[in-house]
Amino acid sequence: MTCDALRTAVRFPMKLSLRLATSAGFKEATTDNISANGILFSGPDLPAVNTQIEFTICMPAAIMGSAEDVTVHCLGRIVRHQQQGGELQAAAIIDEYYMRA
Repeated sequence: MTCDALRTAVRFPMKLSLRLATSAGFKEATTDNISANGILFSGPDLPAVNTQIEFTICMPAAIMGSAEDVTVHCLGRIVRHQQQGGELQAAAIIDEYYMRA
């Protein structure tokens, strides 16, 4: 069974700016895809596996099915790194989140 077969949440391919807060400081990245359970993102200097991260992201109204964009604040952790098309990516599980309209 592949990792894809284990995924239960729908992933939305989106390219959004992302600023991650870690215990070592801030990291800039760009989302590749997002789900209710996790996020895949790319960047030049990504946090190590098992690093706790915190970020806030503005989800477009069209994706959220709302009248306005929704701001989502998330706490999570990096679970893996991978290379895709010459770009370094990190996958994170979202452990907690809350939304603000």
